[in-house]
Amino acid sequence: MENKTHYRRAFKSDHLGSADLAQFIEDKKSLVFKIKEVKLFEVKEGVKGSGAKVAGKFITANIAYFHENIKPMVLNAGNSSTVRGFANGSEWLEDWKDIYVELYIKKHIKFGNERVEGAWILPIQPVIKKVLPKFTESNFEKAKEAGASLDKIKSIYSVTPEISAKYSEYVK
Repeated sequence: MENKTHYRRAFKSDHLGSADLAQFIEDKKSLVFKIKEVKLFEVKEGVKGSGAKVAGKFITANIAYFHENIKPMVLNAGNSSTVRGFANGSEWLEDWKDIYVELYIKKHIKFGNERVEGAWILPIQPVIKKVLPKFTESNFEKAKEAGASLDKIKSIYSVTPEISAKYSEYVK
């Protein structure tokens, strides 16, 4: 299959947009990202160049920065509301960190007299399954010295039935 390029890539943007997401989709990359922090950029009256520069204009905006190496994202009111919900309803931007989100391209958004598409946050938070390290025979002695039960070990490690049986025998 040929590699395709979204037409909006010609219009350089410092912030995440639908063209970026389309390219991620084309490249078969995940659209799940982890917000590192959200900052407020305010236009201050009489202060030239204050605020966030978006599409050549300075605006007041919440900007989300990610742990992944991707552009920051301007959070409109809808996306801000979604992130707030993921932050247990906290209204404080300082609480909007280390939150997983899944992005998608929302089409037919009314923008003035036009219908456009944009980068949006799916209102259902992705569930990230934590991958536990494997418990192996090399861990037996330390676990035994710590008096670790199999239940405790299974809360920290992935334990196969075979290793579970071997560890039970080892601690006897």
